[in-house]
Amino acid sequence: MYLFDNPPAISASAPGRANLIGEHIDYAGGVVLPFAISARTKVGVSPRSDKTIRIRSHQTKDQIEIQRYEIAKWRGPTWARYPLGVLHFLGADLPGLDIEIDGNVPRGAGLSSSAALECSLALALNEYFTLGFFPLELAKIAQRAEIEYVGMPCGLMDQAASILSKANMILQFDCLTLESTYLPFDLEAHDLGILIIDSQVKHKLVDGGYASRFRACESARIALGLDSLRHLTPKLLEEAKLDPIIRKRVSHVVGEMQRVEETERALVSEDFHEVGALMNASHASLRDLYEVSCEELDLATDIAREVGALGARMMGGGFGGSAIVLTPKHLESKIMDEVEKAFANQNYAPPRHYSEKPGVGARIQEKETFAFKSS
Repeated sequence: MYLFDNPPAISASAPGRANLIGEHIDYAGGVVLPFAISARTKVGVSPRSDKTIRIRSHQTKDQIEIQRYEIAKWRGPTWARYPLGVLHFLGADLPGLDIEIDGNVPRGAGLSSSAALECSLALALNEYFTLGFFPLELAKIAQRAEIEYVGMPCGLMDQAASILSKANMILQFDCLTLESTYLPFDLEAHDLGILIIDSQVKHKLVDGGYASRFRACESARIALGLDSLRHLTPKLLEEAKLDPIIRKRVSHVVGEMQRVEETERALVSEDFHEVGALMNASHASLRDLYEVSCEELDLATDIAREVGALGARMMGGGFGGSAIVLTPKHLESKIMDEVEKAFANQNYAPPRHYSEKPGVGARIQEKETFAFKSS
């Protein structure tokens, strides 16, 4: 049954995302290599004859109801700020709306559930009201909603991946120029798989850990007189006079940008062993220099490598969330068996896992094939 009694006038869905490599460099102007996952957030929208905004979620079982003029200063539950931020920054004189939200992108797992929600709503409104925004413009609106309305500083990677991704492709997204292209990622041809391991440690990035890393990068950029840390070479970093903690953070950024370049070359040459080695190096840097990993993620990635994965690293903002593992397909079950045993031995919460391959970005749903589940 529908939360607002009738089917929505239009429905759209957008995926969460995984990132092969290129972590914590989107807001520093780096190139990132994300892809859409199979889990998606669905949004249904219907116009109203008044200026009331009603938003209901199948996941939280919550509802908010406000007037359009209240959006600019509203500071209610965090989950509702994501769709309200999109409404706020679309800049269109829209009527009142009934908005219902459903989906299966795990929250707090580092898989960009927030971007999936923002992008699905932005696409639905753009299509229904013929607003004329291009896909990348919608991604920017979604990013602005997250930064300025929710209060979460972030780069454009999550929203760009949710909007622009293509099946069986890696999105090569330049966060400085905002240019994008695609790299083939034919896992099945090489009997490989991507395993996402959700540590079940729920990160709360708005609480400050992510923001402090963002500020460290900005502080270094300003101190060095750079337009972007993309222009910071290893030699310039070696010569720079920086606070020791800021130097550690920026050392990760510079190294990760180099690893992305090497990964691009390895993907083109189909050298997946090299891709895996670079993923392993990325995890070590995120753990030791950027200090955003946690014991559960370190354990999961260590076990995956021991069993035979080509590469494994923490993914996303950190402080919990998920690991991404590149592995021979036949080892996926064994990896998870061993990770589950290791977690149990440490009295950690049981991890969840998802077998993935690159999927499609945001899209309008056909009404005859789309319905919300029963509440």
